[in-house]
Amino acid sequence: MVPPASRDFPYWLVAAAFCGAAAALSIAASDLYAQIFVTVAKGIGITIFVTIIAFALASALGLGVALMGLSRSKVLSQVARFYIEIIRGVPILVLLFWIAFAGVPAFVALWNALTAPLQAAGLIGEMQVRDVSLLWRAVIALMVAYSSFIAEIFRAGIQSVPEGQIDAAKTLGLTRAQRFRLIVWPQAFRTILPPYSNDFIAMVKDSSLVSVLGVADITQMGKVYAAGSFRFFETYSIVAYIYLLLTISLSLALRGVERRMRHRSEA
Repeated sequence: MVPPASRDFPYWLVAAAFCGAAAALSIAASDLYAQIFVTVAKGIGITIFVTIIAFALASALGLGVALMGLSRSKVLSQVARFYIEIIRGVPILVLLFWIAFAGVPAFVALWNALTAPLQAAGLIGEMQVRDVSLLWRAVIALMVAYSSFIAEIFRAGIQSVPEGQIDAAKTLGLTRAQRFRLIVWPQAFRTILPPYSNDFIAMVKDSSLVSVLGVADITQMGKVYAAGSFRFFETYSIVAYIYLLLTISLSLALRGVERRMRHRSEA
């Protein structure tokens, strides 16, 4: 019988660390791999920026949609359900193209139509489609795509809080905002955190889709280098290596946060 301590030992992490160290040594020892790594690593900043901003905006929008779905208003709950089902049914790549090349131009045309009197008075200038950079179009697309998934995570977490505790908070005279902030959210967050963390890690990987718009993230830097040098195996091996460094590091950090929260709730 395998001892519990031995069963829980992260052998996979030791193997991953060994492979990562071997890859790092190979990169350091090879001028070619080192050059590719330096070139591709220039896109790390854009990848992190897109991931953090898009996920923060998606979380805010997702929470709003989740609260709408839990509203007593039939109209709000149906609008939220319509939004979630429609957005979840469209592939992220298709949504990215639609927002970048159809949604943003339509928004710019609508904005100019609504602000025509102000433009005529010289108070503001006419907005051009090129004023919205491809980077921000990508961020908006990822925000919209992930907000539908995050809304469902928030909804499930909020509904997991026992009704009895909410009724007790009402008896104590807490307002709805106070009940949510003091009673519902702290308990719901413990339920939400694991799938919420998974979505954040998935966002890191899906941020690579912005490369189709020419945004200079990790994947785009790799594509450009591989196209010019024809070193496809070496280049995309480095791209995969960098993404693995990011995602495994994040996974370990978030797992540590989950573990600390679980121990704190059990104390």
